[in-house]
Amino acid sequence: MRRLRIAVLMDKDLIPPETIERVSDKEMAPWKTEYDVLVTLKEMGHHADVVGIGGDLSALSTACETLRPDIVFNLLEEFRGLRIHVPYVLGYLELTGLAYTGCGPNGMILAHSKALANRLLRAHRVRAPDFVMFERGRRVRHLRRLGFPLLVKSATEHGSQGISQASVVRDEAQLKDRVEFVHDQLQTSAVAEQYIEGREFYVGVIGNRRLQTFPIWELTFRNLPDNAPNIATAKVKWDQAYQEKSGVATQRAKDLPGDLEARIRRTCKRVYRTLGQNGYARIDLRLSPDGAVYVLECNPNPQLAYGEDFAESAESMGISYDKLLQRIVNLGLRYTTHPKE
Repeated sequence: MRRLRIAVLMDKDLIPPETIERVSDKEMAPWKTEYDVLVTLKEMGHHADVVGIGGDLSALSTACETLRPDIVFNLLEEFRGLRIHVPYVLGYLELTGLAYTGCGPNGMILAHSKALANRLLRAHRVRAPDFVMFERGRRVRHLRRLGFPLLVKSATEHGSQGISQASVVRDEAQLKDRVEFVHDQLQTSAVAEQYIEGREFYVGVIGNRRLQTFPIWELTFRNLPDNAPNIATAKVKWDQAYQEKSGVATQRAKDLPGDLEARIRRTCKRVYRTLGQNGYARIDLRLSPDGAVYVLECNPNPQLAYGEDFAESAESMGISYDKLLQRIVNLGLRYTTHPKE
């Protein structure tokens, strides 16, 4: 394996410390991915340098000139506080001709806009929940074509930001309150989509043109209160105390009937290609009680920390964490606007 110069791009506020002695899991949580990737790349023999950026690109520009990296390992989730700005940072890397890992700007823009992604998928005959868009700054209008219950969420944010049990609304008054919450608290437009009862699955996909899907992972609850929807709220994803209380777990899906697993894998590859993804992504799906598979969303550059869903599902099929990172690096080195492998 060739030793590479890798610039690990991240938010300047998430630069991990040199040592994690006496650091609790809670303290480590915000920058665990950054720490795991950085340390593992170094252990693999690569020369990995941190490039932390804030509100401008000067640090990235300087790093490109001084470090002369072979590739940028992109861990940036926001720029100037917004996810929708990240594709333009990647556009800068494209203009400089510097290789980088993960999804390109076009695919990221398509996936980040939930309404646009939903329309594209439905146009390509991929089953996705029907939805209504509520633009920020406009009043909440009466619904005519969608029935309740609905799931209300940000039109652009990922990571379950702003999603709670109250996000599942069952009448016009609850809908109005939740849409206004998204507008006011998240400062984004809102999407109200058909709420699909059933099992929730996550599928990792990796590749540029030749794609590989990881085993199907399922979100489960052991202690979910009666009548509470089994949705991936912000607490489910990020609150360890709540996870323990509710018995939240993600694990390889069991008891998938018939050819369902193959059908889900084909669907995920189709979503990946339809939304212009490359590098790696995670597809979130729901299996309704009648066996229909609905695509909820596509997450480019998903959580990459060791022990999280994406890495765990790769590990379950024999791809160790270091091999996963190396594969992501190799895909970034081979990616062009018209990817070839």
